[in-house]
Amino acid sequence: MLIRKMPPLALSSRFRQSITPDALRSYLAEFISTFFFVFAVVGSSMASKKLTPEAEGDPSSLVTVAIANTFALSSAVYIAAGASGGHVNPAVTFGMAVGGHISVPTALFYWLSQMLASVFASLVLRVMTVSQRVPTYAIAEEMTGFGASMLEGLLTFVLVYTVYACSDPRRGPLVAIGPLVIGLTAGAGVLSAGPFSGGSMNPACAFGSAVIAGKLKNQAVYWVGPLIGAGVAGLVYDNVVFPPEVPAVSIRGVSDAVGV
Repeated sequence: MLIRKMPPLALSSRFRQSITPDALRSYLAEFISTFFFVFAVVGSSMASKKLTPEAEGDPSSLVTVAIANTFALSSAVYIAAGASGGHVNPAVTFGMAVGGHISVPTALFYWLSQMLASVFASLVLRVMTVSQRVPTYAIAEEMTGFGASMLEGLLTFVLVYTVYACSDPRRGPLVAIGPLVIGLTAGAGVLSAGPFSGGSMNPACAFGSAVIAGKLKNQAVYWVGPLIGAGVAGLVYDNVVFPPEVPAVSIRGVSDAVGV
């Protein structure tokens, strides 16, 4: 899952690149991995509520969903990394587009694959568990929509920054544990923000479950904040902290001398 800058091309050329056989395979990979991720995350929440009727006030339910996020995202990123980069998240795709690592037409097709996968996963859960309602992300009563959006944006900034760091070829062999680190970051985000905004960090996951549940209220919270956070993360990582011209620096302050 290595990220590299795209060479400057005309829009028509980039669109043609977005409909090649390799590109189509990457969209399918995004669909499959996003389907699995949403199925596991939403399904874990449904299972928790099935076993514990008062799951909303039970800390163990939060831990269950956080663990599901960690395992599911790590696995989803890993299985799709070779074909599509393993975005599994429209915010990650947006961050990569802002950083110039993916073209706008390709990013739009990624979004379409991710959104369809999320809706389909939620629909399958709804059909398979007839008596269960599909849970949606919600804002705590003490939170405002603006505050929740800022919280989701901050968490998504950390997640996308982690994705950039884990897929940076200058880190050498360390990129091998990238999917696990990304999953752990998502799990930590759920633990810290779950009771307040849901800890989505993924617009597709929030959208798919809301569509099937018929509850689209506050959807802007799970789009505006995460997309802004993702875009800022891409700009900060590529242009401020680790610009391409500067060798990566270790935590001891000594250059690791890893070539780009």
